[in-house]
Amino acid sequence: MSSPLIAAMLAFASVTILVWALKHLSTRFAKRYQETFTSSARTNLFDMFLFIEPRQLFVINMLTLLAVPFLVRLFFGSWVLGILLSIALALLPRFAYQFLHKRRRRKFVHQLPDALNMIASSMQSGANVSNAIEFMAEEMEAPIKQEFQLFLREQRLGVEFNTALDNMFKRIPEEEFQLVTAGMQISREVGGNLAEVLQRLSATLRKKIEMEGKIDALTSQGKMQGIVMTLLPVFIGVVLYHMEPSAMGRILTEPMGWALIALVIIMLTSGYLSIRKIVAIDV
Repeated sequence: MSSPLIAAMLAFASVTILVWALKHLSTRFAKRYQETFTSSARTNLFDMFLFIEPRQLFVINMLTLLAVPFLVRLFFGSWVLGILLSIALALLPRFAYQFLHKRRRRKFVHQLPDALNMIASSMQSGANVSNAIEFMAEEMEAPIKQEFQLFLREQRLGVEFNTALDNMFKRIPEEEFQLVTAGMQISREVGGNLAEVLQRLSATLRKKIEMEGKIDALTSQGKMQGIVMTLLPVFIGVVLYHMEPSAMGRILTEPMGWALIALVIIMLTSGYLSIRKIVAIDV
């Protein structure tokens, strides 16, 4: 048997093994990604009381990830940029869940003073704690309505008052709500006027939220400057690409341009995070 034939057979066997390995690994990766995506979506969406089928979100996500490289190649002529955007979109759901969770928790905290006042007023009128909370949950809007209704359901199923409060605090891990849960639990254990305690907590939280609003107003200019300074180089790059497509196109088609894009992304991200850190003031 001649050496070229042996070399061809070895090359064929190597390519076959490589194709089989890639197919096997890609199948395992796709299955694992689907399981991770659906389980994460189910947990995060249910925590926010958003009852959306995770499999539908996974299908939409996969269609988007597969379509983006072709669209970027069609409009900008670069496969690399499209693949990078697909990778960024694959990581986007995690940050989207964090953003939605944070926004929901802050809305819950802003509703707390009014909710505590309603509970205290109902108790001063003669209602017990459970009836006062039930009346408040019927009158308030989501998310505080959803959380306290779930709290009441747990109590009806036999969960203790303090345990149900701890479960709600696990879903809303905010410092303001920790004060409320601690005040309600201590008041029930050692006795005292719970309505008065809730009114004092409501006044304290209202002043804290008001102070946070003033700080946000004073630091909003710095936050906006961070956004503008981060997006300005991107905007200038798009304008230059449309003005000089032949010159700027090299950034999207050559390795040196890809390295420059990666460096710009790192520097812009570092600058934005630094500005956010400077203007972030804890109360």
